[in-house]
Amino acid sequence: MANVETVQSNRPERWHPASMALHWSSAALIAGLFASGWWMTGLSYYDSWYHRAPWWHKSFGLTLAALLILRVAARLAFPRPPALGHLHARRAAHVGHLLLYLLLCTVLVAGYLISTAEGRGVSVFGVVELPALTSPFRDQATLAGTVHWYVAWSLIVAGVGHGLLAVKHHVIDRDATLIRMLGRRA
Repeated sequence: MANVETVQSNRPERWHPASMALHWSSAALIAGLFASGWWMTGLSYYDSWYHRAPWWHKSFGLTLAALLILRVAARLAFPRPPALGHLHARRAAHVGHLLLYLLLCTVLVAGYLISTAEGRGVSVFGVVELPALTSPFRDQATLAGTVHWYVAWSLIVAGVGHGLLAVKHHVIDRDATLIRMLGRRA
């Protein structure tokens, strides 16, 4: 059995390609879902997109949920590069990543609760339907909608902070944090 130092030294210098693909596709979906959600709040009942846009939003939201499951699996399956920076920065990065995952899970669950508030399942691109797994509770759509809105904003703020800190690592600290997620060698 390998000792801890040997395992630590065998870590890769960059992220696995699957992890990078999942990271960037998740980031694109989060940005697109946030933009579409914000846009949808301004639609009137008579707008041609009033009923179509939520269907697309839900389908892409459930796609993001599937990507999140794959991301967690990839994080467990593939070794990841060690965090760079001093001890406090590495700990803060760990807490920041946990926060991003927590916010993402919360916004997805809240979206699911909005969509199933009437006891019906959610169609995913008209191909498969995710059933309503909970019985609706009082004011489910309203409560979940409020959580969904505020957590979505929190996720965007945290995501922008995540991106800015990656740029800070590249420009100010001059370390490989950002380029490793871009698929380049340090």
